[in-house]
This record gives sequence, C-alpha cells and structure tokens, in this order.
Amino acid sequence: MAESMAGMKRTHYCGEVSVNDIDCEITLGGFTQRVRDKGSLIFIDLRDRTGLIQLVFDETTERGIFEKAKTIKSEYVLMVRGVLWKRENINKDIATGSVEVLVSELRILSKAQTLPFEIQNETKVNDELRLKYRYLDLRRKKLQDNLTMRHNIAKAAREYFYANKFIEIETPMFIKSTPEGARDYLVPSRIHAGKFYALPQSPQIYKQLLMVSGFDRYIQLARCFRDEDLRADRQPEFTQIDVEMSFVDVDDILEMIEGFVKHVMSDVLGVNIETPLPRLTYNEAMSRFGSDKPDTRYGMEITDISDCVKNSDFPVFSDVIKNKGSVRGIVASGASSILTRKEIDKLTEFVRGIGAKGLAYIRWTEDSELPNCSFSKFFDENNLLELCRVLGCKKGDTALIVADKNKVTLPVLGALRGKLAKQLGIIPDSYNYLWVTEMPFFEWNEETESFDAMHHPFTMPMDDCMEFLDTAPEKVYAKAYDLVLNGTELCSGSIRITDHELQERMFRALGLTKEEIEAKFGFLVDAYKYASPPHGGVGIGLDRLAMVLCGAESLRDITAFPKIKDASDLMSDCPAVVDEKQLNELHIKTIPLK
Repeated sequence: MAESMAGMKRTHYCGEVSVNDIDCEITLGGFTQRVRDKGSLIFIDLRDRTGLIQLVFDETTERGIFEKAKTIKSEYVLMVRGVLWKRENINKDIATGSVEVLVSELRILSKAQTLPFEIQNETKVNDELRLKYRYLDLRRKKLQDNLTMRHNIAKAAREYFYANKFIEIETPMFIKSTPEGARDYLVPSRIHAGKFYALPQSPQIYKQLLMVSGFDRYIQLARCFRDEDLRADRQPEFTQIDVEMSFVDVDDILEMIEGFVKHVMSDVLGVNIETPLPRLTYNEAMSRFGSDKPDTRYGMEITDISDCVKNSDFPVFSDVIKNKGSVRGIVASGASSILTRKEIDKLTEFVRGIGAKGLAYIRWTEDSELPNCSFSKFFDENNLLELCRVLGCKKGDTALIVADKNKVTLPVLGALRGKLAKQLGIIPDSYNYLWVTEMPFFEWNEETESFDAMHHPFTMPMDDCMEFLDTAPEKVYAKAYDLVLNGTELCSGSIRITDHELQERMFRALGLTKEEIEAKFGFLVDAYKYASPPHGGVGIGLDRLAMVLCGAESLRDITAFPKIKDASDLMSDCPAVVDEKQLNELHIKTIPLK
C-alpha cells in the first residue's frame, strides 16, 4: 500500500545539491532510476527533473528501512530523508557525482508496474510506442531539458518585451473564419444553428485592431491552429510570440526583434550574437541558396552558368536558355572521392523526385588532369575548363548542374544543397541568423493562370511598387520580412496597410468582390476609416525557435503532447467519435465515408 508523505517536506531538488550541503539533513522526492542491491549495501539513483543523486542504504541503516529499500523497483516514486556526504567513488558523468545521501527515512509513495520501455535519455524505442505512453516518455531527461528550454525562451520573451513597454493582451480563440493561407479548424455553434467559429491561424486581425485602438506595443504568446499537412517543423497547434508596433517602419521592427534574439541567445544559451543581423532580399536568397529560408552556415552557393553555356551544342542547356530558363550549379568541394557515379545516380533520382528532369555533373578527381562530365561529347577541353572556372570547380571537387525554368532550377538546387551538406558532414555547429526581406507580393498560378497573393491581404507593398499594383503584379514587392535561423523560418512579418482606400484596392487586386470583402473583412476596413497609426509586426514561432536551439529534429521533441503525421494523438486516441446527443445539439449530422 502506498505511504503518505505527511510530515516530510522536500528541501532540495536531486540535481541541485552540492558539496556546500555536505553534513546537512535533506529531504528529496523523485522517481527511481536504478537500483543496485549489493547484499549488505543498496544504491538507488533518485531522479527528478533537475537530475540524479545516489541514495545509500548500509549496515547503519535501520533494518526496516533497509528491507523496504530491497523492495524498490524502477520508477517507484520515493520520498527520502537523510544526511548528505561525500562519495568515495566519484561519478563525473552527473552533476551530483561527488555526493550521496545516507538515507534515514524512506517512504514509497507510489509503485510502478512493469513499464512498456525503460526510461533512458537515449532510446531506440519506436515513436508510436513512445507517443502512446507519452507521459512516460516525458520522464526522459532529454525531453525534460527540451521543455525547460522552451519555458526559458518564453520567460525571456516576456521579460524582453515587458522591458520594452509592450503590453500583453489576449485575443479571442473563437473568431470569424478568414483566409490566411491554411484551412481553418472550425467549431460549430450550438446557439447559432449552422454557423461556425474558427480557431485562429494567428491573431492577425485582432492585433491590427489593437493598434487602431491605441495600444501601440502589443505582445502575446498566442496559441494558433492550422489544418494543414504535418511535417517535422509543423504541428496543427502551436505557440506564436505575437508582436505588433505602431509608428514604425521595417527597420524599427527588425531592430526590436534583433534585440529579442540577442537577449534570448544570451539569457538561455549564454551565447552572444552580433547585431545587426545580415539581410538578404528574397531574390538574393533564391539566386544564391535556392531557398527563401537559406542555411548560411556552409558555402556551396548556386552559380548561374547560363551565359557560359548558352551557345553550347548541348541541347539540354541551350534549349532551356532559349525558353527563358537558366542553367545553374553547385560545387561540392573535395567531394569527388565521396560522390562516385553510384552516389550521383542516387542524387539524380532525388532531384527527379522533386521536379527536375535530370542532373548533369562534372567530377574532377585528384588523380585526373582533366575533369570528367556527363556531357563531355558536347564540350571540348577548353570550354569544359572555362565552365569549371566559372563554377569554381577544382581538382577534387564535384559540380552538380540543373537546367530548367528558374522556379524549378533554384528550389531543386536549394534542396540538393541541403541534402549534400548533411551527407558530406560540412554543417558547422553555429547559429546563423539572417533576415530575408523584400518578398514578391504575388506569385503566378499556372493552373488558374492568375496571380495569387504570397502574404495575407493586409501587407503593405513597397513604396516604389505602387504604380505596378494594377498593371504589372510581378513587379510588386512587399514590406515583408522573415527571420531565418540555420535554414528554419522562425518568424514572418510585414508592415500593414492602414489606408482603407489602398486596402480596398489591394482586395480588388486579389480578385475579391465587394460582397466577399464585406463578409470577410468588413469590420477591419471599417475600423481603418476612423484613422489608424502606421503599424507592423511579426509572429515568432516559439516552438520552432526552441526546436533549433535544442538541436531537435522535430517539433515533437519540444512539444509536451504532440500529434503524429495524420494529426491524431496516439495517447488519448484523439480525434474521437462523439455521441449522437452532442451532434444533435450542434445541428450536425455525419455522413459515413464510402
């Protein structure tokens, strides 16, 4: 039968005792990590979220306590009292390895049945089992450290923004459905039959209205919801450090967020980063790295070789250039011995899988006077060497080349660049932040043969692009910006449109009718008719920032109770069927899938 903790009050955490507490009587509570019964001597490792400490039961221990210690198994919850003393055999692998507790009082508060897997920091247990028993998985130090890191980032965020005169304001969770790029999660109304609330994809409209209301600096750690396909850095529900400021332009916001990043890195990791952070325009990022969220920790930048090959006899190159495409390549330095023909064939299959028609290559081994390439019959020695010069390909290097429309060439080489960097192990352990600015306002949709907005409809165009808004959408760029860390987008933001006439003009450019504008955004447009200060902001992904700073591979590793790929929860078996009574109250009837 479980014992009570009455009369015992924890005085220390397991991982926080030190030599300064030697000879003191302390009281600890925690889980049993490991038991080692040596006959006349018992050692128990007691664990809480701060770490481990060794408990000792020996010939001086009261016999009843000693016998009770013999019954203890892994994951039992204990409360102990005893004197801290120096260990004879120091364990340098744990912070408390120089001390241990000679137990004088022991209570077993809760017993554990046999666990489905061991609680170990590094585990090979499959994800499905770990997620089914997530409450056990969360006992592992690695996950507890990750969640603590996330907590510390949130704490640092509040400290920083409070110190800079931001006001934390909560916005509604039940809102009107508005287009923001992903599907809404809908909540049926019991009172208003046939009508639905939406869960917010972000607090976008409300934080703009707060600027109209005169709250010139707003902050919120906001829960957001998006019904979209999951991936490693995407969960259906997430937390956004939501920021909005009045009387600002782009530079003011970027400077404020850089201060936040500098504070977090120093406060949470003890790392100093230099500010101002580097900036790349969207076009620069795409042309150099093939991504609007480039990882700049390593080189292998993209080189445009179109001018060098436009007059070649190789039709794969020349025909693409004639059709207004481009030929571009990347160089893997010193990789000719690793990137064999067999490996290049694998990379060719990879790029075909993401939209390229093929992959040309130049492989120049250390023992060859001339490079070998996949299109050698179309290039003489001089032309090939000139091409290598333009690419920057030298002995020992391998160049990989894609020819196609820019919308294919650039992202394919960007993805190939990332894959190769991991394969070659050339990514250093560093934190490379940068801003990507001046985003295109529209992108061409070949299926509908029309331009689609790349941002929410409240984004301000750049001043020198206004004249093209109605006549040449492809020339319109936005006062929008993304913060990127090591190839992960951490936040997006923009300066907002505050002039109601310009806002209506923007809606028309997006193809919205007056009826659609009124139905979806009427209250915001009306608000701007009563005057608004210029404003803008960002939404910083707290989860993604924690993921990168923890070195985690997935948001699952920094989310307490995550969803799997199909947006379900293995632990609670959610989503689940509800009874007919609830559906009737909500005026909903389900239709069985065929």
